[in-house]
Amino acid sequence: MAIDGIWNLTVNTPMGPQASTLTIATSGASLTGTQSAGHSEGQAISDGTVNGNAVTWKSAITKPMPMTLSFSGTVDGDTISGDVKLGMFGTQPFSGTRA
Repeated sequence: MAIDGIWNLTVNTPMGPQASTLTIATSGASLTGTQSAGHSEGQAISDGTVNGNAVTWKSAITKPMPMTLSFSGTVDGDTISGDVKLGMFGTQPFSGTRA
């Protein structure tokens, strides 16, 4: 399944919904790209994988505090959804649509 492109994501967090933009490309089972929130420049994602319509990646953030977010989701056409581990704040759902 082609998942390359730009995705508008919303992560449900203890601080309320947080929006970000994910720009990704695949090469075999590898997923690369950047993720940005607000007006910040995109930060490179890491450990990205794709297996059919299943995707995983990690994204490091510095605000409101430094942590690495671990995403695991499923792409269905122009939608994506799954869970993200928010460090010590547990796991929360995320969803998004292709831009």
